[in-house]
Amino acid sequence: MPPAPSSPPSTLAFVESPVQLLNVLEWAYADVRRGTAGPERPPSLGAALDLTVVVLSPHDPMTRGQLRRMAELARDEGLTVRWEDARGGAGAPLKTIGGLRGPLRRAGRIVIGDPFSRYVQLLLTLTRARDLVVVDDGTATMEFISQLAGGERLERWHRRGSGRGARDMVFAPVSATARRRLTPGDKRRVEVFSSMPVEPPPGVTVTAHDFAWTRSRFGPPRLTRGTDLVGTSLVETGVVDLERYLEAVAGLARAHGATRYFAHRRESAEKLHRVSAEVGLEIVRPDLPLELIARRGPIGHTIVSFPSTVVHTLPLALVGTGVQVAVCDVDPAWLTSDASPRAQGFLSGVTGTARDVTRLGPPPGAATGPSPGAATGAATGTATGAAPGAAPAPPVPPTPPASSPGRPATPGTAVAAS
Repeated sequence: MPPAPSSPPSTLAFVESPVQLLNVLEWAYADVRRGTAGPERPPSLGAALDLTVVVLSPHDPMTRGQLRRMAELARDEGLTVRWEDARGGAGAPLKTIGGLRGPLRRAGRIVIGDPFSRYVQLLLTLTRARDLVVVDDGTATMEFISQLAGGERLERWHRRGSGRGARDMVFAPVSATARRRLTPGDKRRVEVFSSMPVEPPPGVTVTAHDFAWTRSRFGPPRLTRGTDLVGTSLVETGVVDLERYLEAVAGLARAHGATRYFAHRRESAEKLHRVSAEVGLEIVRPDLPLELIARRGPIGHTIVSFPSTVVHTLPLALVGTGVQVAVCDVDPAWLTSDASPRAQGFLSGVTGTARDVTRLGPPPGAATGPSPGAATGAATGTATGAAPGAAPAPPVPPTPPASSPGRPATPGTAVAAS
């Protein structure tokens, strides 16, 4: 008599951003498809997986709003979602960790979205799970893989220099333990579920992430005749100078006839007001990750972005729709004096490894060339991120410009504080 099929291991997923939760759903969909015959759409993910998604809620209201919308989609798929106000006061972290200690001990598989998160690193020290999965947290996944392969400590790419503050020193033992948990061995399997171009270290399994769940649930979108710009939080993280960024946005809008600006959830209200008032773009504040917004539509026939996650993910989510994605390089002159020495090299790498996108040089009217205020030691690769000997990409055909400046945010897309 053949043995009964084994049940899937109990899985606990930790997310802190809407994109991480989206990618947990994508990973769950791919995991279920691996266990079924044929390419047909799996049934409810909750019926096939013993998966609990733990949302470690941040303070930012835009992020919380998008997380609540993503949590609704996860529950629609039959998954259990546990919302933790993990940063809701001085005692919140201890309460959250105490409540998760039991589930962490019982889980056979742990899924995380941000290996750089101190919260997640602390939770990793409490688990006995033999299977660990890292789903995409945007371009940070590329840096994580690079640091894991090089045996380096885990540190976000935009942090300046290599100095370590008092908090870093205190947390160092926890971070080192978490890094060991993320290193494969005889008793531990590590998988990276990624749409990024990564070269894994020995023992790490990479599973291709192609947005199959998103494409099966949404779209195809209706296309508009215009061009849409995608905003970035590079100013808010101290990498790019505000005035240079606004000059670049204005140049792109003029060159490509852009009419809408999709705001990043971390962009400041003051900056977005200037984009609207000075550049004349309609500000759209999405209530879901851009991959879902674009897939649902309507969306422009051309999407222009600075180096960011979306230049890797949107071509996958929008494959077969006719939408063209273009990326505008960050010129070294735009960097602030506080930018990490690694910033230009990392951003060039994001651009240079993007597939199925059009490459754009700096827009007309934007500052270019060396800048005394730019970070030093960052010029790894070319300024545009192009591969040596690569031919420049053709420009995106312009479309008619917006008819009226200073448009307000699109109704129905703003996320209320929660």
